[in-house]
Amino acid sequence: MSANLSLLVLIGILVAGGVYLMLERTVTKMLLGMMLFGNGVNLLILTVGGPDGAPPLVGRSSLHERMADPLAQAMILTAIVITMGIAAFVLALAYRSFMLTTKDRVENDPEDVKVLRRTSRAEAPDQDRSEDPVTGAMRITGDAFDAHGNPIPVTELQNLEDIEYYEGVESYESAEPT
Repeated sequence: MSANLSLLVLIGILVAGGVYLMLERTVTKMLLGMMLFGNGVNLLILTVGGPDGAPPLVGRSSLHERMADPLAQAMILTAIVITMGIAAFVLALAYRSFMLTTKDRVENDPEDVKVLRRTSRAEAPDQDRSEDPVTGAMRITGDAFDAHGNPIPVTELQNLEDIEYYEGVESYESAEPT
């Protein structure tokens, strides 16, 4: 089986253009990118689905070896329907977003900006500064990190005043486990 080179180049252009447009910040470009990507994948499925052949109709007197595989065509038809449904949903989201903000551009969420501005590993959401899950009180026995962001076990803490990540703890004496 040999594939048509111009068809493969067209598939590459469609998929690359779709990925590029999906990475944009405007909703309409994302929608167009999704459509381009879907069409490129559908064309890829059709290309690798096998050579052309006779229609796969039951009751015909043609040879089964010369019939085209209907699975690729059925998958493409299903993918087209799913892509149109997703496109309608994204279009409804774009309309709703435009009615609320009168902009097509998707801005950064304030929480995403906070995540980007983190300076230490101790500020990560998976790092807990407490061992008390009920009160959430900060204790020195929570997570500690060195200057490189590596975790420090509690048993290896020598000078508690040098750890800058635990500035919010009121008293180191009261923070010791009982």
